[in-house]
Amino acid sequence: MKEDKDTIATKDFDPERRVILKGTVATALAIAFGSLPRKVVASYKAQDHWYGFVVDLTKCIGCGACVRACKAENDVPDGFFRTWVERYTFLKDGKVIVDSPDGGLNGFQDNLNIPKSVIAKTYFVPKLCNHCATAPCVQVCPVGATFVSQDGVVLVDKKHCIGCGYCIQACPYGSRFLSPHGYADKCTLCYHRIRKGDKPACVLVCPVGARLFGDLKDKESNINKVLAATRHGVLKPELGTTPKCFYIGLDQEVR
Repeated sequence: MKEDKDTIATKDFDPERRVILKGTVATALAIAFGSLPRKVVASYKAQDHWYGFVVDLTKCIGCGACVRACKAENDVPDGFFRTWVERYTFLKDGKVIVDSPDGGLNGFQDNLNIPKSVIAKTYFVPKLCNHCATAPCVQVCPVGATFVSQDGVVLVDKKHCIGCGYCIQACPYGSRFLSPHGYADKCTLCYHRIRKGDKPACVLVCPVGARLFGDLKDKESNINKVLAATRHGVLKPELGTTPKCFYIGLDQEVR
């Protein structure tokens, strides 16, 4: 039988599945004696969820904690980023300066030696894969290694990726990179964590609550309440990619 994409995703991103597959007898004993973690026993139905992400630019302080947590949690190679932070400096003459030293990994220094008198405003913009519902990267992958899971997360099947780079070129948000290991890599919303009911690492460590993750199918979820009550936008809406990464406090100049 041909395996569907969510089966492949479970293999690659949910190591707990191997525990369950060791045998029903062992599992039954583990349950009986309480030795199997609850999150392993609980069944996860991808089709019951549709995940989204919110970044509140009015809160972000550019500390880089999210970048560091992401690299540690996902073993991201040096020089590459699954999430990064950009600083947008708006000058009074209309110019916009964007910088992101080492992806914002260690925060930001003073504003590029620019006199404060000429600065209109400055804020930080965390970026990551937008997990588009209509993802260009999925459309161009020649082997189907990039796909949208049933719960709305754009993933890469590392075992099938041939490293051609088409998806990297197709992504309008610059969120993908070619791993030194030879496959396309990117933010997965910490898929191995969220399938167990945990938050993505970047959300967990943000000291000001600038990052919010949740289930868009759940009408009572915090993310839906925030989106319903707060003006928000997405990056490059004119492209029709239907991003599920929403921004609060977004200016048109931010691309």
